[in-house]
Amino acid sequence: MSASPWTDTSAAVFARHGTPTQLAEALQASRRDTLSLWDAYVRALPDLRVPEHPTLNPPVWELGHIGWFQTRWLERHALWRQGTQADPTQPLRPARPAQADELFDSSAVPHATRWHLRLPTTDALMEELARGLEATQALLRTLNAASAGGTGHTGAVSALGPSMGTTVDQDAALYFFRLALLHEDMHHEAGLHMARALGVPVHDPRCQPRLLPAPPSPLAVPAGLWHSTSPDAPGFAFDNELGTHAVEVPAFEIDAQPVRWAEFLPFVESGGYADPRWWTPEGWRWLQTDAGCWRALAVVGAAQAEPPAPGDDDGLLPRYLTQRRGRWECWRGGRWGPLDLAEAASHLSAHEAQAWCAWAGCRLPTEFEWEQALAAHPAAFRWGDVWEWTASLHQPFPGFTPHPYRDYAAPWFDGRPVLKGASHLTQPRMRHPRYRNFFTADRNDLAAGFRTCPR
Repeated sequence: MSASPWTDTSAAVFARHGTPTQLAEALQASRRDTLSLWDAYVRALPDLRVPEHPTLNPPVWELGHIGWFQTRWLERHALWRQGTQADPTQPLRPARPAQADELFDSSAVPHATRWHLRLPTTDALMEELARGLEATQALLRTLNAASAGGTGHTGAVSALGPSMGTTVDQDAALYFFRLALLHEDMHHEAGLHMARALGVPVHDPRCQPRLLPAPPSPLAVPAGLWHSTSPDAPGFAFDNELGTHAVEVPAFEIDAQPVRWAEFLPFVESGGYADPRWWTPEGWRWLQTDAGCWRALAVVGAAQAEPPAPGDDDGLLPRYLTQRRGRWECWRGGRWGPLDLAEAASHLSAHEAQAWCAWAGCRLPTEFEWEQALAAHPAAFRWGDVWEWTASLHQPFPGFTPHPYRDYAAPWFDGRPVLKGASHLTQPRMRHPRYRNFFTADRNDLAAGFRTCPR
């Protein structure tokens, strides 16, 4: 019997453990999705202009950055075969176009300046994307498939992924290909978040929210010892997943699935957003700001024929839900429509997740409990509908060593929460149980929700 959609991690396993041939196919598939989403933007926004906002990027800049990243770490980086041991300060081969580093290096180009750069034409960027992908494929062809893990894993996939039997040298040679692939997949999801905020229609059936059943009984998880991924483990891992960390996890219970709108909205309707009892001090302060006043749940007067589109009143994004004539509606594909209460509650900040937990008498799980629950109940633990806020802070595990892409995780060990799982907007290749996502607690532009543990 095939795996259910929320337990199938085979695509993520291949992305992290696959052969050069599998990686070549995945890189091509990822690029097709990038260009398909680009076409959706062109149809909806012919001038490709988007508001200057901290959660957005100009689409043309995004396109250039994706291509720049791939060529920077592969074609231009002479030490790519060394993988995580490669010196990131090694001089690079010349960029193409010559000013690419000054335009598209996200570590060096301040976010607010990206709307004011003299970027190449889209035709030039498309040519460079195609040329760069072909150069990446040519490098992959230089690697012998047998020396990079044979034909790859074709058997059963466990909840936390199998050992593929690769060696350190083989994984090193494939490291930057895997990184470039998953980096492009991340930006595809970021583009989908931006499309939703701006009302760009995306008709890809893979990207539509799924309905959840009525909440099943909580899952009982026995006490156990959680271990971080070892730096010597085969395959690919992001640097913030690695270390020499062990955590004793006491027995606990956890929701079998994320909280749905059917469970979340009674908190709103009972006045929860006006009652400081349920909010942390940080959450209550956030709620008083313009950016945090729950734009997504602004109640529109019954006489108003149509709620404003996100940003129409004051330019603030995002707003995803509204109440009109006693009915909840969602903003999706550029229009307002009925909200299905069986969807997982989404576009919630960590502050809102914590407030709902206080109101309901429960708590957020730690990232360790989340993984232990999945390992203990791989078939019953539903995930992949929304990113899930946890009670864990994004901190390095003992033994942490940054990988060559120094700005991936290390600058963000600043107390922001960890999110686990994936969302319906996440590429399957990114759906790995060990992945540690991390955003500031105020972000509600993400397809993020939560599940709970009884206190």
